[in-house]
Amino acid sequence: MMKDNSKFKNKYRIASARLREFDYSTDGYYFVTICTKNHRHFFGEIADGEMRLSEMGKIAQKCWAEIPEHFPFVKLDEFVVMPNHIHGIIIIDHSPVETHNYASPVCEKSIEKQDLMVLQDIKKTQNIASLRDVNGSGAGGQSGNLASVVRGFKIGVTKFAKANRINFAWQPRFYDHVIRKDESLSRIREYIRYNPINWNKDQYN
Repeated sequence: MMKDNSKFKNKYRIASARLREFDYSTDGYYFVTICTKNHRHFFGEIADGEMRLSEMGKIAQKCWAEIPEHFPFVKLDEFVVMPNHIHGIIIIDHSPVETHNYASPVCEKSIEKQDLMVLQDIKKTQNIASLRDVNGSGAGGQSGNLASVVRGFKIGVTKFAKANRINFAWQPRFYDHVIRKDESLSRIREYIRYNPINWNKDQYN
């Protein structure tokens, strides 16, 4: 049994550095936290223990929910959009799946009247470009890995902000924890689910 180091002083601590020699395209469960630059509150505020999403927050939520449409090897588990960060569990599963031609790109409603280049220069549209990483690979040259998924999500939200002249930025890096035990998965799901209620104790507050 491996020691569970997901908590530190009763708070979840996710190492900012990637695990050395670990292949982040490996099938499995990954707990990720993605923060705004300087932890600015772009996505809304907590009121009475509930997250009240701003326009940017709604876009972040929409883009996150649509990740599997653009990365077919990804499934989503518990996630929450907080005022200045996002917690989510990403499941990477490269099992063969039926392919689809997804006609509706991510954040379609939010990017009306914006002349953005669609991946592979197929055409110019009034919608945001695909979330897929442009070169099809993530950090370290790995294809279809966790970094490429997070990068694509970040790009989707950032393009909305630029199109609407919102002075928005992400922290350059993201935090991850490879979930290896069922007990850890259950605790992290609960942590995410109750994050808004526990906002006053949150390390990102």
